[in-house]
Amino acid sequence: MSQSGRKRPALVADKRYPTKKAAPKKPARSSTTTKRKAAPKRRRTGGGGGPKKPRSILMWPFVFISWVLRMFWRLMWKGAVVTALIIGGAVFYFASTMPELNAMLDGRAKGSVTILDRYGEVYAWRGDQRGRTITTETVSPHLKNAVVATEDKRFYRHFGLSPRGIASAVKINMSEGRGPLSGHGGSTLTQQVAKLLCLGVPYDADVWKTEAAYEADCRQGSLWRKMKEAVYAMALETKFTKDEILTIYMNRAYLGAGSFGFDAASQRYFAIPASELNPAQAAMLSGMLTAPSRFAPTNNLKRSQDRAATVLRLMNEQDYLSNKDTAYYQQNPAVLSKAAKAQAGGYFADWIMGDLPAFLTRKTTEDVIIKTTLDPRIQKAAENAMAKIFAEKVSAGSKAQAAIVVMSADGAVRGLVGGRETRVTGAFNRATQAKRQTGSAFKPFVYAAALDMGYQWDDYVVDEPYCLNIPGSGEWCPKNYSKKFYGPVSFTEALAKSLNIPAVKVSEEVGREAVRSVASMFGIESDLAAGPALALGASDGTLLETTGAYAGILNGGSSVTPYGLTELRLVGDRDPLMTQTGGIGERVISREAAAQLTYMMSRVVEAGTGTRARIEGLEIAGKTGTTTSARDAWFIAFTADYVMGIWMGYDDNTPLKGVTGGGLPAEMWREAMVNIQSQLVPTPLPMIRPNFVPQFDGRTMNSGGPQDFGVPQNQGGGQSVGNAVEDAFIGVLRSIFGQGN
Repeated sequence: MSQSGRKRPALVADKRYPTKKAAPKKPARSSTTTKRKAAPKRRRTGGGGGPKKPRSILMWPFVFISWVLRMFWRLMWKGAVVTALIIGGAVFYFASTMPELNAMLDGRAKGSVTILDRYGEVYAWRGDQRGRTITTETVSPHLKNAVVATEDKRFYRHFGLSPRGIASAVKINMSEGRGPLSGHGGSTLTQQVAKLLCLGVPYDADVWKTEAAYEADCRQGSLWRKMKEAVYAMALETKFTKDEILTIYMNRAYLGAGSFGFDAASQRYFAIPASELNPAQAAMLSGMLTAPSRFAPTNNLKRSQDRAATVLRLMNEQDYLSNKDTAYYQQNPAVLSKAAKAQAGGYFADWIMGDLPAFLTRKTTEDVIIKTTLDPRIQKAAENAMAKIFAEKVSAGSKAQAAIVVMSADGAVRGLVGGRETRVTGAFNRATQAKRQTGSAFKPFVYAAALDMGYQWDDYVVDEPYCLNIPGSGEWCPKNYSKKFYGPVSFTEALAKSLNIPAVKVSEEVGREAVRSVASMFGIESDLAAGPALALGASDGTLLETTGAYAGILNGGSSVTPYGLTELRLVGDRDPLMTQTGGIGERVISREAAAQLTYMMSRVVEAGTGTRARIEGLEIAGKTGTTTSARDAWFIAFTADYVMGIWMGYDDNTPLKGVTGGGLPAEMWREAMVNIQSQLVPTPLPMIRPNFVPQFDGRTMNSGGPQDFGVPQNQGGGQSVGNAVEDAFIGVLRSIFGQGN
């Protein structure tokens, strides 16, 4: 078969047969899904669908940083989870091991000592003072509001920590040029409680050398310590309610002057319980929390009142106090109670604390109440007299010191001043601790020994040059202060004019051992000199014991032990542990001898060296004393009611200038005694009353010229004894006592 020139199309197989129509698709069931085949990923091309181009080398740093950030983020949130678990575990541990609330209210390592005067009024506190347990319900609402307003205004809104407060504190510290954690701490009230509790670690004397070291460790400000405080604070918030946390704080906070807790401070400064505080008083106490010693009202009342005014303003800003009340209490600030303002008897309280067993005073773990013999009126009179004499009659800048002791005839100490600075605690007490030479203040015991042996007040002794040969020391010749001799003088005149030679002669006549025995039995406990200078007060003694010895003369010749305690008991106990009712001991000299000696000593004040102490209408008996080079000046005298001893001198034994026992000490004695006796009816002294009064021509020991003595007087006008009789009597005396060398 021939083909035409036209090309035939290629054969296609599927067209050989007729095409069948596709069956229609059934609709998919609702219970099944048709999986679609995922389309293959298209390879990214550089831009034209070709193969991927390599990254630029400049991109690698960004890739690395991105990787680091991703790793840091992963570590950070994982670390946060771990830290949260650790903190949560620590919070749970602290909360589960904390004691109950009542066990956390008193954290004192020592107890307190409250000291009362003879009338039962508080005048001093020692140790760690704590009042009654208080709660947010029992205290004055003004106190609760003042504490929150001052210390932590967001206290009831945070969980133990205040991020805002911490940030604010850091900002203030940085702006003031300090480190972020130096200065303001931003601590919440709960964190302060954690610090007061020392993170639950109690004081242990076996672990800490001193309580101060323990306190320092509790209050250290390291970052690690603050972190632990934060954890402990959160544990407190978990364990206790907000009011319970505030209760712990109000019972444990230190508020100056040894006061722990607001009730103790309220009693200490205002003599009222914490439940009775008004806004001004509450503000003053709350203002002390930042610096208790600095803002204590007993330290600086004006500064404390200014701080309280700031607290009142904060209370007003936080709607705790109205504008009217704020203005009123700022204009009428809190003032100290009478006892707190006086701050009297610091030396007396120290003497009591040191004179009793340590386990009941200085180291007590209990709260102790001590009732004493102190009379606040007498104490104040003594303090004021000292202040006045030094202000008016001692040159400014003088370092001279003084001490005063006032007691009853039975040894009950009514007032005690141990130095010029009276508002002190723990200071050197010159009335009880300083041992000084007594000088002529010792002479009454010389004559006491003689009178008890039968000598009389009007017996005579010759005042003339006199020397003794002392084995190992050679010749010793005593001299009178005036460097003069007065011939025959009575015992009374010799004592009144404080003549040395007659005192030594009498001592040698009756025997030094007798003199030493009488003095020691009267209560002068210091080592007494063995030589003849014993009669001139060469021995040392304290003002307290010497004044007590004079009290023995006043009470009729019996020994006296000065005492200050009348009762000691524990708080809460009805029965006292200790009591004291008097200090009179055994008889030393006869009552007749004491009556004669009292009369002789009354002439010291009336016509002898102590005339500056005279008080019109009041009988006084006493003795002056001035030691070698005037290093010590004494005046000790008594009325029928009280004995008072005064000492003046320098702590370093520098000689006094122009001061003798009959000078400033006698004037100080008079100044104090006028006030002490002002409320008492004058009572006669227990002394003999001869029918004639010796006349000394009004001269003191510094007078010159011949000395009349023992001029008798009778009811008719006082006729004198004839010269011949007198000369004969003097001759007998000379033969008895000798002429001397």
